[in-house]
Amino acid sequence: MQGEISNAEEFSSATILVRGRVQGVYFRRFTVENARKLGLTGFAQNMSDGSVKVFAEGNRHSIQRLIDFLHIGPAHARVDDLEISWSSFASEFPDFSIKR
Repeated sequence: MQGEISNAEEFSSATILVRGRVQGVYFRRFTVENARKLGLTGFAQNMSDGSVKVFAEGNRHSIQRLIDFLHIGPAHARVDDLEISWSSFASEFPDFSIKR
């Protein structure tokens, strides 16, 4: 039973707002490709203020790896700031995609 509790604690959700030059530079596609490689589910979405919202669910270590990738971004992006909010794992999404 203790192992089950430990496994449950490893799964989380995170909402990440990425600010900088992150639209029109393939940032969402970059996010989807990396999230899928890490086995995460969720979405990447352009926001009206020029930021990109990323919602990721899965293994907490994998989400942290995605956050590391988001700090860098694709070649033509410039990431100025990440705002990260952690929450409980809800298993809301079947895969990781671009949300329009």
